Amino acid sequence: MKINIKALLTICLAAAIIAIGCKKEKYSFGNIVTPTDVTLTTTIEGVNTTNPDGGGSGKVTITTAGTGAISYKVDYGDGITEIVPGGDKVHKYSAPGTFDYTITATAIGTGGVTSTVSKKIRVFVSFEIPAAIMQNLTNGASRTWVIDRLTPGHVGVGPADGYTPSYYAADPNQRAECLYDDEITFSKNGAGINMVINNKGQSFFIAGATVFYGKTGGENCFDFDATGTKKLAFMDATSGSTSANSTRIQFVVPDKGLIAFGTGGNTYEIMELTETTITLRNIGIDGLAWYQKFKVK
Repeated sequence: MKINIKALLTICLAAAIIAIGCKKEKYSFGNIVTPTDVTLTTTIEGVNTTNPDGGGSGKVTITTAGTGAISYKVDYGDGITEIVPGGDKVHKYSAPGTFDYTITATAIGTGGVTSTVSKKIRVFVSFEIPAAIMQNLTNGASRTWVIDRLTPGHVGVGPADGYTPSYYAADPNQRAECLYDDEITFSKNGAGINMVINNKGQSFFIAGATVFYGKTGGENCFDFDATGTKKLAFMDATSGSTSANSTRIQFVVPDKGLIAFGTGGNTYEIMELTETTITLRNIGIDGLAWYQKFKVK
């Protein structure tokens, strides 16, 4: 058999070219470095002895650092996550009131290896109280209120999905006397409002809430220490009410949240407010909506 050397050489050369072309290209990431000494520090704007959780702006400076980190994935604990290069980052929390947040910083090294560190913080965010609410509650400085005992429905209860005391509305002077002698004073404090309650040593509790306040027994008057200034946290109402039946503003009372009588709840929606009257709605520990009507002392 006659071999065509020239043809054979051509075939071999083509095969070599194909083999070279099919060879996988190798990539190198270099050394894979896991971040170490990762730190996460926070500075809440406006913190001082009077405002341990911040001045109300909600701004927090978050500083991330570490060895071998090329970037950081930061979860701020409020539903927002972003990638940052490290160093200082100012994040603004927006939920009115005082809340705890857990910040988690994931340091990312070469090759995608990570190291994680977390920190829990508490942040106070103030709410811009509408001028009419501020004026009517405090008279621009301070104003004291009492239960409007002669008005029908000055105490009432209804379903949680309703906005009137359709289950029960008290007749004038029908309730316990310890309820009627309480004085609630709202005072302007800069852009916020403080509250002081003088309950003359006793407060009225609904039956379902006595244990919550550390007492035993049914619906009654109980000795209760309500002293101290309460810094109220105002915000938009969350009940589903409308402007037709509410001011759409609510506030949270810290601690046990008591105003005049205890229901076990601490969030009060301002249903109606004038210069001389106010109606509050509160969801009690029993899941019902409780109402109170006040007048200026």
